[in-house]
Amino acid sequence: MSADRPLLLIDVDGPLNPYAANPNGRPEGYQTHRMRPSGWDQPWQKPLRVWLNPTHGPALQALPFELVWCTTWAHEANEWIAPHIGLPSLPVVPWDTTSAPGPRHAQPGGTFWKTQHVIDWAQGRPFAWIDDDFDDTDRAYVADRHDGPALLHWVSPRAGLLQPDFDALAAWAASLASA
Repeated sequence: MSADRPLLLIDVDGPLNPYAANPNGRPEGYQTHRMRPSGWDQPWQKPLRVWLNPTHGPALQALPFELVWCTTWAHEANEWIAPHIGLPSLPVVPWDTTSAPGPRHAQPGGTFWKTQHVIDWAQGRPFAWIDDDFDDTDRAYVADRHDGPALLHWVSPRAGLLQPDFDALAAWAASLASA
């Protein structure tokens, strides 16, 4: 990892795969992919439907961030997601699977199960995190415990990443450069 740019921690389901969109109407600009990542590899299971927008990879790469997967897809995001949206292989935030996932109220401070792992992994580096599963409890927890700037940017799992999300990320990164 290079410490020159802030990190952009990328969740798959929600920001890149708008899984909560109308199941009968693929969102505009998205392509349907059928996948069998770990956990979906039984012959009796129907492949997982994943909607991905091929413009997201170039748009993410154009942002002034170091891109990192922050998803339960873990390293499989490099195999199943990255090629469909034009991303190279990215580093991955590792998960302690003995404590994840779990109920929100069972996590430190009532946070999302990823939150403490993200803080530990980032080690004080500035980061923006795009996900559909955190809230103001997580923002307060990160603000209190992370030694660097952090942006927890919620993305609707019904819409996925939209231009205003990219604009907000770019503006936040620019604010760091001018600070």
